[in-house]
Amino acid sequence: MVYHEDMKILMVTSEAVPFSKSGGLADVVGALSCALNRQKTARSKERHDARIVVPSYNTSIDDSGEHVCTLNVPMLASQEEVEVRSKSVDGTTYYFVCHPKFNERIGIYGDTSFQPYVDNFERFSILCKAALQLCEELGWKPDIIHCHDWTTGLVPYFLKQRNSQFFMGTKTVFTIHNLAYQGTFPRMDFLLADSKPNAKMFGNEQVNMLKTGLVYADFITTVSPTYAKEIQTPEQGCGLEDIIVKRKNRLKGITNGIDTNEWNPQKDALIPYHFSIGRMDGKAKLKAQVQQQFGLMEEPNVPLFAMISRLASQKGFDVLLQVLDNVLDDMELQFVIVGTGDSQIEGELLEMKKRHANLSVNILFSNKAAHLIEAGSDFFLMPSRYEPCGLNQLYSLRYGTIPIAHRTGGLADTIIDVDEYPNKGTGLLFDELTPSEIRKHISRAVELYNRKEGSGCMERIRRRAMEQDFSWNASASEYINLYERLLED
Repeated sequence: MVYHEDMKILMVTSEAVPFSKSGGLADVVGALSCALNRQKTARSKERHDARIVVPSYNTSIDDSGEHVCTLNVPMLASQEEVEVRSKSVDGTTYYFVCHPKFNERIGIYGDTSFQPYVDNFERFSILCKAALQLCEELGWKPDIIHCHDWTTGLVPYFLKQRNSQFFMGTKTVFTIHNLAYQGTFPRMDFLLADSKPNAKMFGNEQVNMLKTGLVYADFITTVSPTYAKEIQTPEQGCGLEDIIVKRKNRLKGITNGIDTNEWNPQKDALIPYHFSIGRMDGKAKLKAQVQQQFGLMEEPNVPLFAMISRLASQKGFDVLLQVLDNVLDDMELQFVIVGTGDSQIEGELLEMKKRHANLSVNILFSNKAAHLIEAGSDFFLMPSRYEPCGLNQLYSLRYGTIPIAHRTGGLADTIIDVDEYPNKGTGLLFDELTPSEIRKHISRAVELYNRKEGSGCMERIRRRAMEQDFSWNASASEYINLYERLLED
């Protein structure tokens, strides 16, 4: 293999922590870039150079970092002036694309999650073009341009359209974080991009930004190996399975990691008590804190189940609601649910809360609450219909909170079922998303909670869960190996 020392990697994304976030995408881009920058090259032991291009949202341009340059991005009948500013966080350079369509909007994709901006095609076309122009303006040629989700799907196409000497040898990687979100717009919207169209970009008389990324990127990745297989089927291919099957030799699933500094039970800044494998008394205190803060009886010997999630059918809430009433009546347990989402699901949960003292429903999003509940709960339920990777099960394992999940996507890749592997198990997996299966595995969890001896007892399962390593180091190494092979091609 020919090693490419000091690889230059440009991440193009619509969101990245710590500056903008609507979901796990932001966590992945920020953490992966930092991990890549920490990795040393094979021979010279120098570090790689990964940088991030992301829009600047809902803030003044002057607050978006130091001025880098001004670009004139060609769009239909106009040259859109874009100012690029920069900040550095933990050794990673963030370039912010500043334009009124980003800075003067309160949201990333819309004012709310249910109202996307009507000009999103134009907004993210500007991002894609500006990312390429920025490299040329800086004279910084990336070896790899790594694009994330539908908002950046036009980058590989624009790169090939440019046919630029500057980018000769530059390869593109396109990561699918969630295939269901494709960025489809009226066919005529593509005129706004001031670029020659190609029939491969369209489907059902619409321009499809995610499909464009799948077709034109040099390599495709997803965020878990199982999800890479699932999206090749009609059930989870979202209408694009034929394209994905055709490109399966250029497809790889790489499981996401987590930020093990932020999510660390021994020093988590957002929880009042800390704990470790050898000293678990802090977790018991945190359980009491969760019960107090979220309106549950303080009962140390009753298992506490948690869900922190978008309240949506994709997360299995429609199925859970069919059985939760009976579970709360029939079993000695407590449930705490935190999240926002579908108004009908919110309403049904709030009505159910009135009937059950052992249920706490909280329609909110709070990072502090998420840390406290992950740390203080005994079990974490994830009945997702599909889950490209999932992060909450990784946080749960880190805190000795045993995950119970539908066997799909990244959940299948990261949880070891205690019934299948009694001496290695870290959680419970069920194959069918049905009310009876959810009830069965909640009941199984209560049984495990009360078991005091053997390899399947709660204490040993917790220990094995906390011993798992889901740091970004292993995932970053996989990406570097992928980049190397791609550049060798």
